[in-house]
Amino acid sequence: MRIGIQASYAGDFKQTAEEIRDLESAGLDVAMCAEVYTFDAVSQLGYLAAVTDRVELMSGILPIYSRTPALIAMTAAGLDFVSGGRFTLGLGASGPQVIEGWHGLPYDAPLQRTREIVEICRQVWRRERLEHDGKKYQVPLPADQGTGLGKPLKLINTPVRPQIPVLLAALGPKNVELAAEIAEKWEPIFFHPERAADVWAASLEAGKAKRDPSLGELDVVVGVPVAIGEDVDHLVEAVRPGIALYVGGMGAKGKNFYNDLARRYGYEAEAEAIQELYLAGRKDEAAAAVPEDLVRATSLIGSESYVSERIAAFAEAGVTTLNLQPLDDSREGRLRTVETMRRLAG
Repeated sequence: MRIGIQASYAGDFKQTAEEIRDLESAGLDVAMCAEVYTFDAVSQLGYLAAVTDRVELMSGILPIYSRTPALIAMTAAGLDFVSGGRFTLGLGASGPQVIEGWHGLPYDAPLQRTREIVEICRQVWRRERLEHDGKKYQVPLPADQGTGLGKPLKLINTPVRPQIPVLLAALGPKNVELAAEIAEKWEPIFFHPERAADVWAASLEAGKAKRDPSLGELDVVVGVPVAIGEDVDHLVEAVRPGIALYVGGMGAKGKNFYNDLARRYGYEAEAEAIQELYLAGRKDEAAAAVPEDLVRATSLIGSESYVSERIAAFAEAGVTTLNLQPLDDSREGRLRTVETMRRLAG
């Protein structure tokens, strides 16, 4: 089991980078940088490339709508170069609120766009002349849509690797099937080891049936809140607001992927209540409505022996990387958490 951490996008990133360097020495395997409506992830990943030596760097995630496919490919190749071949390109669709509300772009055809972007990236990384005639992207641009002067080009630089690993963040059945088909890595959210198969097994099986064997086994990267000790049960309460935010507030009624996931896990009534409360502005009540067993199943909160058992449950469910969200909100506490998890995960 590999151990990763999500870099904070609040506060002083230089301090965050210094901490990740220390965590690398403690056994950290992966550092992930998010990009929502914050500072961009690319500048932060480039900074991390300069101050770390071994840790894998991962975008978690770059929205597929905010850059052209060629720029995504160029950016990934550049980050892989400055990190010495340590970069994984994490991509995802984000959601309509961010894409239309922040980027001002229509949120359309996420599956088709994702497939075409990955195809274009891999063509660019192989240094082929870029020609793509897809439903969403035509490169070069057809003459009747522009000046007619565009011509197929290839990347000037030679990438460190001709195929940079791709991670797809996916929740819905078709999105997960696509990830299992075309990506090296898959990132779900709120992963419930005991119920994950009920929700995703069919999609994973369908995708893997079409998977190119050269991609290897699918890595599964899962984020988990973590608190390890004999007196940490009270920190269950610290996890509830984050789940309530996603299940209740990340999207309108009928357009919330995280609410849909909670329902598919079997929490239909609870998901309905959380959303009603959150959208009514009653956020504390929404957090209190999050089921405790959902919090505990998707987190690692407890004694070392308990957490060790839960790590085994995640591994049994197919998880290969645990991306830690330490609940001890201090630099020393996060260091202890990584050191302990490194020991428990083997």
